[in-house]
Amino acid sequence: MSGEEVLVCAVQLGENFCLYFAGLECDAFCKEKILHRVLRNVNSQLLVVRPDLNMAAFEDVTDQEMKSGSGMHFNIHYYKTTTPSAGMPVAFSIQVEDKSYYMCCEKECGKMIVRFREGEVPKEIPGESNVIFFKKTFTSCSSRAFKFEYSLERGMFLAFEEEGCLRKLILKKLSREDEVDETMKISF
Repeated sequence: MSGEEVLVCAVQLGENFCLYFAGLECDAFCKEKILHRVLRNVNSQLLVVRPDLNMAAFEDVTDQEMKSGSGMHFNIHYYKTTTPSAGMPVAFSIQVEDKSYYMCCEKECGKMIVRFREGEVPKEIPGESNVIFFKKTFTSCSSRAFKFEYSLERGMFLAFEEEGCLRKLILKKLSREDEVDETMKISF
C-alpha cells in the first residue's frame, strides 16, 4: 500500500450501485524536457558510445577529446508519468556523426544487455518500454550522483563492469535495496 493520494471524482451511480469515474489516466510516459550532458562514473571517466562496435564504455577522455568528442554528449529525455513513485522516468539518446541512437535493453542468451539502436526516442510511450530508466539519487547525501533503474526489471541498474581494460556499460542486479554499489554511480 502506498502513501500516495489520488483524487478521484465519482461521476455516476449506475445499476447495481456501481460507481463510474472520470479523469482517470492509464500508465503512460510523455516527454517533458531534454537535458544535454556527459555521463561520468565514480572514476570520473566519460561514457562513450561506439555504435560501430555495438558498445558503450566509460573511458578516460582529455578535455580536447571531449570538446570534439563524438558519442559522448547525451540527450537525457525526461518524461512525465502517471506513476511518479518509481523515480523520474528518463531515456537516453546520442548523436554519433550524422546518426541518432537511443539506449535500450534487450534479452540476449538469457542475459539483459544494454544496446544503442539507430533511431529517435519516442515522444510518448503508452505503456511499458525497454528505453525507460528511473532516475534515483545515488544516496541521500549525494544529490549530484544518480543511479538508473531499468523500468521493466525492478532492481536492475545501469552500471559498469571491468572487462580487460574496458569499463563496459551493463545492467546489474542489486542484491539488496539498501546496498550501495559504486559501479552504479553516475553523475552529470
